[in-house]
Amino acid sequence: MGVVTGLIAGLGLLLVWSSAWTQPEVRRGRFTEHLSELIHASGMRGVSPQLFLWFMVMVGMVAAIVGFTLTRIPVVSALAALLAMSLPLVLLQTRARALADKRMEVWPEVVEHLISGVRAGLSLPEALSEVAIKGPEIIRQDFEHFTRDYRATGRFDQSLVTLKMRMADPVADRVIEALRLTRTVGGSELGVLLETLVKFLRQDIRIRGELRARQSWTVGGARVAAAGPWVIVALLSTRQEAAAAYSTASGTAVLIAGAILTAVAYWLMTYLGRLPADVRVLA
Repeated sequence: MGVVTGLIAGLGLLLVWSSAWTQPEVRRGRFTEHLSELIHASGMRGVSPQLFLWFMVMVGMVAAIVGFTLTRIPVVSALAALLAMSLPLVLLQTRARALADKRMEVWPEVVEHLISGVRAGLSLPEALSEVAIKGPEIIRQDFEHFTRDYRATGRFDQSLVTLKMRMADPVADRVIEALRLTRTVGGSELGVLLETLVKFLRQDIRIRGELRARQSWTVGGARVAAAGPWVIVALLSTRQEAAAAYSTASGTAVLIAGAILTAVAYWLMTYLGRLPADVRVLA
């Protein structure tokens, strides 16, 4: 435990020291861009991709030390480090999907708020501002930013574009583009348009809910099938005879081949069982 404590303290001091210096602006790679979008989609907007990568490395190093302390097998500790490093990314993806599902479920309620506001005689900007007060909690902050931006600039169309960029949501794209089109061409059919949009949104949510419930069986089975053999390996590694066998060249080759096959099989199972993503065609 003393080694682990010292390692964590050293990484903490390194992060504090690095934050005191101005870093030159560098061009982000594809993985960093994807990680930044994932962090934004998960609601952790105050966390930078670099800090999250440091956290992944720290978790991996701690897992490697713990794995080597328990088994004394270098390849097991290395595999434990790789697995531990991937866990924060998996949790981040799960959080982003859960938040996206929650946002999608509240959009019919948001559109119904707009319908009520328009029927009550409010203008479209006023109806959108009311969502920041009476709308679902999960999207109030985004509409509060829209309200402040519109009051500061007075440009409704540009404020809607800013809101769309901030939310980065395919459903929000459809709703906002419908509002922009209605505002641009005019007309008195806004209420009918929004009511039709609510019907489509509710139908889409119901169908996706049924598909996701069935998909959960596939994902759960993939995780159990992938983790089961390695739980047995971890238990066997605590025995001296098994540890000696895994420490040989052939034992190491078996573990590495098994890890590669497990990763490929898990990716294939989740790839075949995934749901089609809702693409932002109006971004």
